[in-house]
Amino acid sequence: MKRIGRFSIFRWMALALIVAAVALLVFQLVVFSRLRSSFPAGTRIAGVDVTGLSMEQAATRVSQVYSIPIEMRYNENIIQVKPSNLGFKLDLTAMMTAADQARAAQPFWTAFFAYLFNQLPPSVEVPLRADIDEDRIRSYLENDISVRYDQGASAYEPVPGSVNFFSVNPGQTLDLDRSVALVSNALRSPTARSVNLVLVQGAVSRPSMQELRVLLQQIVDVNEFTGVVEIYMQDLNSGADLQVAYSNGEVLTPGIAFSADSTIKIAVMVTAYRFIDEPASEEVAQLVQEMIAKSDNVSTDALMIQVLDRTLGPLEVTRTMKALGLTSTYLDGMFYVGAPLLSGGVTTPANTREDVDTEPDPYNQTTPTEIGMLLTDIYQCAQYGGGSLLAVFPGEITQSECRSMITYLTQNRIGVLIEAGLPDGTQVGHKHGWAIDPLDGLMHTVGDAGLVYTPGGNYVLAIFIHNTDQIVWDNANQLYADLSRAVYNYFNLGAQ
Repeated sequence: MKRIGRFSIFRWMALALIVAAVALLVFQLVVFSRLRSSFPAGTRIAGVDVTGLSMEQAATRVSQVYSIPIEMRYNENIIQVKPSNLGFKLDLTAMMTAADQARAAQPFWTAFFAYLFNQLPPSVEVPLRADIDEDRIRSYLENDISVRYDQGASAYEPVPGSVNFFSVNPGQTLDLDRSVALVSNALRSPTARSVNLVLVQGAVSRPSMQELRVLLQQIVDVNEFTGVVEIYMQDLNSGADLQVAYSNGEVLTPGIAFSADSTIKIAVMVTAYRFIDEPASEEVAQLVQEMIAKSDNVSTDALMIQVLDRTLGPLEVTRTMKALGLTSTYLDGMFYVGAPLLSGGVTTPANTREDVDTEPDPYNQTTPTEIGMLLTDIYQCAQYGGGSLLAVFPGEITQSECRSMITYLTQNRIGVLIEAGLPDGTQVGHKHGWAIDPLDGLMHTVGDAGLVYTPGGNYVLAIFIHNTDQIVWDNANQLYADLSRAVYNYFNLGAQ
């Protein structure tokens, strides 16, 4: 009887252990089932941590995160925008389906036994799935942000009486392309929902030609020049030009006849190249070089005698200018002292005006506009192989010859007049001219015309001044330097 009792105790103990094991197994099954109904540790949907959450809870969490407004910053202005207003649409169904399939990929019992041995289920990583309409983003930025916050740049304004210009406000605008990309990235991020919009500083525009005109007139007043000043300027990129004629506070009509003096040697050079065989002989090249770079009168006469005509060479220069439409530019005699007037006096539209008289030399005359236009013709011929010179004289003047002309003009380095107003190193090809009146021994007219090459653009500038009283050289040179610098600054705003 005692042996039977001991056996019963062991049996009951075994049964109890079996029941306990079954109960523990059932408990673990319940716990595992609950765990399996939620996402395992490390699971991320569209970058959102959904560890331990059910399908419904995870869907709510992801939806909440991607519904957070996008914060845009435009300088100090902060704008919050709902993602839906930017064309953002979350594909929540597709992401939750993918997460659920990834979670249930391992068979139940395999996963359960792995759980019993303390092997955690693998984490799930589901990428963002959403529709992002960048056209909607661009439209919002353009119509709601740019319109409200962009500031247009103001133009540079001249500083009255100086050679400088100043900018009141450079302005700023939204860089749409770069900002659209940043907003699109923010819509895709669960955490980085703030964007500093990309702004571009506005390009300050040049002043108008009228403002430059007023500034140049003010410079004449500041320099207290009481004679006649005429200025011609042409932008060699756009073709826009400016003509200023001014005297003692009075605005005059441009196209005034001035003594051309040595500036007429530009016309002599152009005419000579019509008849020079290419390449020019060493002797002819030296004559041209001495005529332009050294302003040598003897070489000028020698060039006309050798290349044009022994006695009537100046008349060929005049004919060439008329063929180019420059009707107020002429040469009517050689440069040597006592040379006769070949035509006995030339009548032009400029020297027959009755409103202004600069007492121009009957031997050679021009207007700032015409000598400037002649330089433009040379530039277009040299730079582009086109323009009036090649059109009017086909086969007589070539592009390489025009380039040679500019080379000679750049060798005329005197450091005064137009050159005096330019920064060191600025390339300029010009021809100056002045003369002493044999009757009173005084200087009354000064002219300078040239091509100026600058980082902000190339231009032609011709300045002529005349005074019935004596022109004092230092004062005239300062006036030229100021006028030249003002035009240079106009083309190179921001680098003054």
